[in-house]
Amino acid sequence: MSFASQNFSPEIVKALTECGYEKLTPVQQKAIPLARRGHDILANAQTGTGKTAAFALPIVQNILDKPKSSNRHQARAVILAPTRELAAQIAQNIQDYTKYTELKTVAIYGGAKMSSQEKALENGVDILVATPGRLIEHLELKNVSLVNLEFLVFDEADRMLDMGFISAIEKIMSGVTTKPQTMLFSATFSTQMNTLAGQILRQPKRIAISRENVTAETVAHVVYPVEQERKRELLSELIGRKNWKQVLVFVNYKETANELVKELKLDGIKAVLCHGDKAQSARRRALDEFKEGKARVMIATDVAARGLDIQNLPHVVNFDMPFLAEDYVHRIGRTGRAGQKGHAVSFVNREEELTLQQVETLIGQRIYRKELEGYEPKNRDALLDKMHSKSAFKNRKSRMNNPSDSNQGEAERRSRLYRMIRAKNK
Repeated sequence: MSFASQNFSPEIVKALTECGYEKLTPVQQKAIPLARRGHDILANAQTGTGKTAAFALPIVQNILDKPKSSNRHQARAVILAPTRELAAQIAQNIQDYTKYTELKTVAIYGGAKMSSQEKALENGVDILVATPGRLIEHLELKNVSLVNLEFLVFDEADRMLDMGFISAIEKIMSGVTTKPQTMLFSATFSTQMNTLAGQILRQPKRIAISRENVTAETVAHVVYPVEQERKRELLSELIGRKNWKQVLVFVNYKETANELVKELKLDGIKAVLCHGDKAQSARRRALDEFKEGKARVMIATDVAARGLDIQNLPHVVNFDMPFLAEDYVHRIGRTGRAGQKGHAVSFVNREEELTLQQVETLIGQRIYRKELEGYEPKNRDALLDKMHSKSAFKNRKSRMNNPSDSNQGEAERRSRLYRMIRAKNK
């Protein structure tokens, strides 16, 4: 099924062709016709499925079909995203889609100057892409108004809830007096997510592209058991021995990222950084260098786990296993996108065996383990036998997508702890 068959304007089809878009992905096939007819949408779609075009293209076409003169400080469509990287990427995609039209798309997020964003909003915009916190700042300063809002999208809604944006979302919604067409896209669903969907959607059409928390079939997974202090050496060894040209490496701590970049450079491997201590401009430069091949490796914390769109990225490495098993899915979602082959590599020390077990349970498959000669961990088999013999290990569960009333309190406690850790380390 082609984009031309969806009755998009010639200007949009031309732009999509230049972007290399040929056939609709499954989420696009299901969402675009429903969105074009004005339905609210509740979609379960993983990263890398083409969901940005699924919600953006119907909005673009509907705005083109009903042109209106711009009103000062007003936005016709608002797309909310949890991170600045994702907001910037969505805005760039929409600008690519609309390059042959007069539509104005603006992105606002933290880490960028308020004054330049205020100027961009002054004469009104067609499509506004924003992080929740920065949108609230501009609303309070009356730099933007939602009084005539026609379209509202929540992208990566599960991550917004994980990051504690529920109060910000509620505050934004309290200022929306119209009844905009609303679309909510999420990779996972929890009790809190279902409650939010019930509050903001009106008779939504449900779309499920794949079961929750699965990884792309095009991604090959492998685990290297290794002692923590040997991980850096192993990374350099694999990059050099296998001649990896483009590697996205995830760590849990910004301090680890800083140290790892220095160590890799000593090994003659150019690496760049992407974490919360870096200014937005520095992170953008790092991403550009990585995409252009000027840097072989990019070291990132989970601030970049969603929102990075790197075409044909071949390798993602979990230098540290993530705090939550669900984040494994989001991290490796950077590779194997849109049908391309990808390679997900994880370094696992003895203390991370539990997380690995939770990841395997979550994605429904056992990950191939490969020990590299010279990097074998000590007494690993004995440790695994000991862990599996303990009832606490057998009964331990990862965060549940639909917790019952009996375990809701525990789920909320773990979620709060997770956000505290994320805030501290980013």
